[in-house]
Amino acid sequence: MSVRRLAEASLQPASFAFNRANAAAAKQWIKKYPKGREQSAIIPLLMLAQEQEGWVTKAAIETISDMLDMPYIRGLEVATFYTQYQLNPVGTRAHIQVCGTTPCMLRGSEALMDVCRSKIHHDQFHTNDKGTLSWEEVECLGACVNAPMVMIFKDTYEDLTPERLAEIIDLYDAGKGASVTPGPQNGRITSEPASGLTTLKSEKAILKATRDRETRAATKATKDAEPAAAVAASVPPTAPAAPAPVAPSNASKPKTDAVETNPALKSPSATKVAPAAERAASVAAPLHSAANANKAEPQVEDVSKQRRGPKNKAEPASAFKAPEAKVKPAKAAAKATKPSLGNKSRPTGKKPV
Repeated sequence: MSVRRLAEASLQPASFAFNRANAAAAKQWIKKYPKGREQSAIIPLLMLAQEQEGWVTKAAIETISDMLDMPYIRGLEVATFYTQYQLNPVGTRAHIQVCGTTPCMLRGSEALMDVCRSKIHHDQFHTNDKGTLSWEEVECLGACVNAPMVMIFKDTYEDLTPERLAEIIDLYDAGKGASVTPGPQNGRITSEPASGLTTLKSEKAILKATRDRETRAATKATKDAEPAAAVAASVPPTAPAAPAPVAPSNASKPKTDAVETNPALKSPSATKVAPAAERAASVAAPLHSAANANKAEPQVEDVSKQRRGPKNKAEPASAFKAPEAKVKPAKAAAKATKPSLGNKSRPTGKKPV
């Protein structure tokens, strides 16, 4: 992120004060925050100052900081951090923000920046000769489906071509910016398809008047159908002829000698065969062998973890073992039977005289 600094002292005004409308709006913003948290209103108050003066001056930052009873450095931190605040003078009639993020870049935002360079100034944040226009490149402005686009004050102008942007710049330079209609500049409404609407072309289908009219028509049709239904009920109905049963298809059931398709093995089966024929068609079950069942592929048998039998835990020869684990069982038993210090019959270890 680039360093953002205040404008030069020669460009800074001597003082700042909100006009009557913005002063009332500032009080309303401060009231929205609880007591002791009024300093949180600095962001909207700085925006009010920018809308009034066109940019955020040092005097405005200090005045707002005094209103919120906060140190000047805190106000400077907010103003220099957020890029929405203009810290240098901008065009008095329009400051054009050109979106340069990927969707707009793919749709030709570079050509829009070239128009700004030729009509306003070669560099960003510089005004034209009359001081009425300025421009900058910004990140996404939120209308990617209508790319490319620009934002002037709080209005967005979308679906732009270089020629149309040049016309808009000329209108703002002439003081006729209010005559430009915001939004898409190619004739479509909001974000509908460029070829026009394909669905919901009419609102009649979703209006309440349409639903009420359809309900009345359905009620009338039901009342008109009641006499005819009564006449039909007085006539004894004739029983319709029962349709002939359709046999199931065997197209997907090939006739083979396999057990799965043998009709004699179905239950119940219309085909009866002798038990000897059934045994001949059956497959003998394999003999059970516990030894063979415990065997596996050689790749499996090579692992240290066995399926059955004693588990031989492999460990490296240099593995650390606790001292008590290295004692042999015999020595461990001898230590267990060694008399305690309180036993008077234990040997003293003194040599006999």
